[in-house]
Amino acid sequence: MIYGYVRISTRQQNIERQIRNIKNEYENVKIIEEVYTGTKIEGRKEFNNLLKKLKEGDTVVFDSVSRMSRNAEEGYEIYKELFEKGINLVFLKEKHINTDTYKQALSNNIQMTGTLVDSILEGINTYLLALAQQQIKLAFEQSEKEVTDLQQRTREGLKTAKLQGKTLGRKEGSKVITKKSIEKKKEIQKYSKDFNGTLNDIDTMKITELSRNTYYKYKKELFQELSI
Repeated sequence: MIYGYVRISTRQQNIERQIRNIKNEYENVKIIEEVYTGTKIEGRKEFNNLLKKLKEGDTVVFDSVSRMSRNAEEGYEIYKELFEKGINLVFLKEKHINTDTYKQALSNNIQMTGTLVDSILEGINTYLLALAQQQIKLAFEQSEKEVTDLQQRTREGLKTAKLQGKTLGRKEGSKVITKKSIEKKKEIQKYSKDFNGTLNDIDTMKITELSRNTYYKYKKELFQELSI
């Protein structure tokens, strides 16, 4: 059985992008949807139910490693547990840590020769396996770091606004800072050629799934924020 697990933090976020990405790769996938605001596995009802029903040979597809866990230690432990049960894990944005890749690292050991050289070959095999494990850990750590950095930038932005005497709220004409605006501005910076990307406005609008008015509003605010 092939399952696709998709998760968003609030009901206001759009889950369709994750679903579309997974279905583009796996046509007959069974999608499991979750709305959960935390980063730990506790309380993720749909994910916990999925873990209980998984059988050896099943596949679970995630749009990215952050959808399984943004806590590095927890994510690595879940990965190991499912791998040992024979569950195949696929991360569309981090294909280098798919469990198939890890299995290859385990099976592609250099064969022993029955000579003194074996001590060297055994060391090489141990190194290759440790390298594969480290790649998995780094992927989860990077995901956790991105969340922590985003939270830190948000706190710093709120503190800066307060020091400058700006009022944060929903007063007429004021700028409202939301989780969506923070995430979408980050995407615009990543993809737009006016910042760190290579895409024009139309293509950036498509990939960020923003309306024209909202896109240009966020882009204008970005120029203002980055010029401070």
